[in-house]
Amino acid sequence: TERDQMEEGSVFRSLLAILQWWGFNVTVIIMNKWIFQKLDFKFPLSVSCVHFICSSIGAYVVIKVLKLKPLIVVEPEDRWRRIFPMSFVFCINIVLGNVSLRYIPVSFMQTIKSFTPATTVVLQWLVWRKYFDWRIWASLVPIVGGILLTSVTELSFNMFGFCAALFGCLATSTKTILAESLLHGYKFDSINTVYYMAPFATMILGIPALLLEGNGILSWFDAHPSPWSALIIIFSSGVLAFCLNFSIFYVIHSTTAVTFNVAGNLKVAVAVMVSWLIFRNPISYMNAVGCGITLVGCTFYGYVRHKLSQQQQPGTPRTPRTPRNKMELLPLVNNDKLEGKV
Repeated sequence: TERDQMEEGSVFRSLLAILQWWGFNVTVIIMNKWIFQKLDFKFPLSVSCVHFICSSIGAYVVIKVLKLKPLIVVEPEDRWRRIFPMSFVFCINIVLGNVSLRYIPVSFMQTIKSFTPATTVVLQWLVWRKYFDWRIWASLVPIVGGILLTSVTELSFNMFGFCAALFGCLATSTKTILAESLLHGYKFDSINTVYYMAPFATMILGIPALLLEGNGILSWFDAHPSPWSALIIIFSSGVLAFCLNFSIFYVIHSTTAVTFNVAGNLKVAVAVMVSWLIFRNPISYMNAVGCGITLVGCTFYGYVRHKLSQQQQPGTPRTPRTPRNKMELLPLVNNDKLEGKV
């Protein structure tokens, strides 16, 4: 029947959306690792800056030139009062992700990133005194346990990279909580988020990148056998980072929150597998088990959140909300995995 055909069409669309999201996400992560490891371009601030510049241009083209998305008008004072603090945290988040990629394998970094639901719940409980159902706390146990097991058995453990990834989780959580309080009243989608935040992030990061990494980049230019082809790869990763953002927007529209959550966790498994095939970083058996436990925990957490948001009784305090409107999910520029779960 026509209805069955429509349902098949929407399932196919969802599947296509998820696959291209995975494709962009895994490619961006692998490219960043390749830039640090194989091209010997060990400048995470500059790589982040390139991503922000490409994303600023991309969002401008999509909204102003191609007019594929309507511009959400934000008052000038709100840009500084609301969007600038968000951009600052957003900036820290991306930089910490790139710093951790420089020092630790993709598999380990992705597993630690899965800690974000736990840091978000703890932050909201400590700072905002938010009430949580016991099932939320129970769902965090396998996440924390899996990460502890993965960290203890990680053969390429690096304390600096580990701390960068962990603080990255805190930055992601802070950004999510800030988004809820600062952007109320604005129905932002991911492209408008990038349109306003990426230029601020470029501005915040430009001077530190120049001061801290400028001389190193000049030396790298002199020493590298083919710097121009390497620069093409670096800028390509920036373009793909923007495409990733666009693909997340498409996924959010084509799937349910639960599908988004499960797909996000499966994507980590895909990223771990692909990175292992390319970089051959050693992964022990217990390390893989720890990673698996963490992903199962994340999926369980997403399921519990979804169930609780459906059975919310009037008059009871809401647990930190699962966005009612999928447009409220604010993906990141180059690692957006957990935004939809929080």
